[in-house]
Amino acid sequence: MAMLLVHADQVVPVHAFMRELWGEQPPATGLRTLQTYILNCRKTLSQLTGRPATYVAQEILVTGAGGYGLKSTHVRLDWLEFQRLKNLGTKALEEGDSAAGIELLDAALALWRGDALVDTPEGPVLHSQRRFFEESRLDAIAIRAEAQIKAGLHQRAVTQLAVVTSEHTLHEGLQAQYIRALALGGRRAEALGVLRMLRTRLVSEIGIEPGAPLRELQLAILKSESGAV
Repeated sequence: MAMLLVHADQVVPVHAFMRELWGEQPPATGLRTLQTYILNCRKTLSQLTGRPATYVAQEILVTGAGGYGLKSTHVRLDWLEFQRLKNLGTKALEEGDSAAGIELLDAALALWRGDALVDTPEGPVLHSQRRFFEESRLDAIAIRAEAQIKAGLHQRAVTQLAVVTSEHTLHEGLQAQYIRALALGGRRAEALGVLRMLRTRLVSEIGIEPGAPLRELQLAILKSESGAV
């Protein structure tokens, strides 16, 4: 079911299901087993929606060219709603409406209640999809943080970035936004402290120095007396 949900409104090829379930060497009975799984999914959807199995097969979990697909018009998917709100928020920001953009991105990110596909067994396809979901979430966080910083909402940015940077300790982009928000909020010493800790982690854990944007940010904070960076 997870394969269908994350590819809603698309036909997932049979070979993709086979690879996800059994890797590169599916059993001889793989196709028959997959068909049984699809039948069971349709039965479950029939029970959940109160629709007859024939309706589910024709309108919800359908057979397409070389695979199967789930139509999102009959189910509410947080992922699709997240993408819709994120796109609307980004568009509002591009049009100069920072308040609406931030509000829409807040609503999009509020849909996340933990990691994507948590407790779902993963093969190669779902593993890639989970990483895509997480990158999209981090992108939304970065877009919102940049909008908050530009709008002077430094404390809000600090509060939200403090959580995500503690989870992604080597993400230089988000760390840089956190440091900027601290400095612009008048907390230069804390900002420089975060920079020092980040450099230590980068050197000790992956053997690299901070990139040019972080070095330039450090110099700007050191030169600034007002916190402007």
